[in-house]
Amino acid sequence: MPETHPATYSVRDLKAPEAVGKTFAAVLVARRLAIKTAANGNPFLSVEFGDRTGSFSCTVFSDNPLYEILRAAPEGSVFRLEGKVDTFQGRLSPRLTRAAALTATELNSPEALAGLVETAPEDAAGLWSECEAFIASIRAPELRATVRGVFDELGEAFRTAPAAVLMHHAYRHGLLEHTVHMARAAAALLPLYREADPDLVMAGILLHDTGKTIEYEAGLSVRRTRRGMLHGHVVLGYQLARKAALAAKLDSDRLERLEHIILSHQGELEYGAAALAATPEAVLVSMIDNLDARMGMVQRALRQAQPNEEFSERIPGLNTPVLTRPPPPPA
Repeated sequence: MPETHPATYSVRDLKAPEAVGKTFAAVLVARRLAIKTAANGNPFLSVEFGDRTGSFSCTVFSDNPLYEILRAAPEGSVFRLEGKVDTFQGRLSPRLTRAAALTATELNSPEALAGLVETAPEDAAGLWSECEAFIASIRAPELRATVRGVFDELGEAFRTAPAAVLMHHAYRHGLLEHTVHMARAAAALLPLYREADPDLVMAGILLHDTGKTIEYEAGLSVRRTRRGMLHGHVVLGYQLARKAALAAKLDSDRLERLEHIILSHQGELEYGAAALAATPEAVLVSMIDNLDARMGMVQRALRQAQPNEEFSERIPGLNTPVLTRPPPPPA
């Protein structure tokens, strides 16, 4: 008899209720690997596997033959996995029977990589064109030149970078998407809050997370760089803005206000802010940032929801699952 192979699944396929109990094969990225210790003192691996359709966490205990294979692999390694679809406490938790790392030759295919890398749902070229229009909308010449100077220095890195490792917009072009969404929100809200200077708000939004292009290194997984670990994106963004502002001869008052927006945009000191927002512009930017970060988590959960799924899995940044079914249409 010819050898039979399990059907190949995406993460979205694996999460479908009808997949439970089926054997499967999948080509997935090991996005995060962490060695942890069980209550009995034995080590185990917590692995997050994913592709462009979603991700799931999997526990591999030290007595599993796959433990050493996975433990020795760096984050971002791609595996062909085989196993049986199962769930634990309502979440996908497959029982793996085989894991083989793909070679560089096997990965040397645009189609293979396209299936593994999650990207922003909106067209990246369109987002960048919109971002450039927001830059052009800044009326103060030196402030506009400051923003343009930062983006000229960053180049393609800004357009492709993720906005996070895990929390929000944590995928290719995610930083661009997050920034443009914030700029759209600011354009709608600025007429309501005339105390805030529109040019400073827009410049602050466009530059607030630019340090993430240095903080993160993105390939098939997202990792923090050495500078990202030692400085963090808030300080890195402050440095980028200050360098460009001095070159553009931005006046000292606007420079100080722009720096303050970047240093305070995280909102709270325990969340990574270097200062608490203390100008109208900084308060508005930090609130819009928090809004879009949270709604970005909701949007991603809705995109990845199964058709018959009422609630998503628990979202760490929100500390709760979200209701994925839309309200009924009006009568």
